[in-house]
Amino acid sequence: MRGRSCDLRLLLLFIICSVSVRGASVSGFRICAYNLQNFTPEKASNLQMLHTLTRFLSRYDICLLQHVVDPDGTAIKALVSKLNSASYSYDKHIYKSVSSRALGKSSDNMQQYVFLYRTRTVNITGQHQYTGQSFVRPPFVVQFQSNKTEINQFVLVPLHSDEDQVIQEIDWLYDVFEEVSRKWNNTNVMFLGDFHASCAYVTRANRKNIRLYTNNSFSWMIDEKEDTTVTDTTNCAYDRIVVHGQPFLRAIVPGSGQVNKFKFRRYKPSTEKVLAISSHYPVEVQLKSSAPLLQATPLLILAVIVCFRL
Repeated sequence: MRGRSCDLRLLLLFIICSVSVRGASVSGFRICAYNLQNFTPEKASNLQMLHTLTRFLSRYDICLLQHVVDPDGTAIKALVSKLNSASYSYDKHIYKSVSSRALGKSSDNMQQYVFLYRTRTVNITGQHQYTGQSFVRPPFVVQFQSNKTEINQFVLVPLHSDEDQVIQEIDWLYDVFEEVSRKWNNTNVMFLGDFHASCAYVTRANRKNIRLYTNNSFSWMIDEKEDTTVTDTTNCAYDRIVVHGQPFLRAIVPGSGQVNKFKFRRYKPSTEKVLAISSHYPVEVQLKSSAPLLQATPLLILAVIVCFRL
């Protein structure tokens, strides 16, 4: 009877482990890109807008924010403070940010790239401001490391393309890839942001002039048929996520590349509230969790010990 009792306990613990592992996989490690359209200190002072934005951002381990106009850091400081507020109970994570300098070709249109990230799930191992080619807002590249993901170290390359040279700037991302992959000896590179990669800016015929399309080492995670805009007057996949190489592609949860249209289980903001943030929806992708069975190992060991003590 002791053997049967032990077997039943082991089976029960195995079921518990399986459920916990599946739950970990569902929660996942999420990355997003969001064009905030002129995120200034004045915009950040809108408490209702800030509430909607932080409720969304609290879902992510890393999020690229674009079109941030925040010379003294006031707006991002308010956003991070709201995310980390003790009274803000969406999760227990602590967020930090890393920002580029102001980028642009004219003093009245200078923008920053900002990465928000959870300090408990990911850390920064490198930063690089790209200076080659003639980008209006050259990519501010960041290398991240996480023990929570199947792929341990990866590089994120942001782009908010200039409307006057969209095709050239998306194509130049290949040159950025070559530079940063050599710099860090890491080909696990993801490109993300508002590329304007759709409708009149990039037609099917234009793709032959873009190396991220013609080189099959790159996988586009957001489909051409998606609509990343909020209003009904446009239907364009401007915002994109692209990854390099099969190892990185295999580390992404299949089908997780999508447009987040703020359809939360318990919260659905009105179109007006979403437009107060931006006329763009954010795009996202989910990375697979690292060695999920290892997360259940302590429970399995406990089960064996319990059986032998009975």
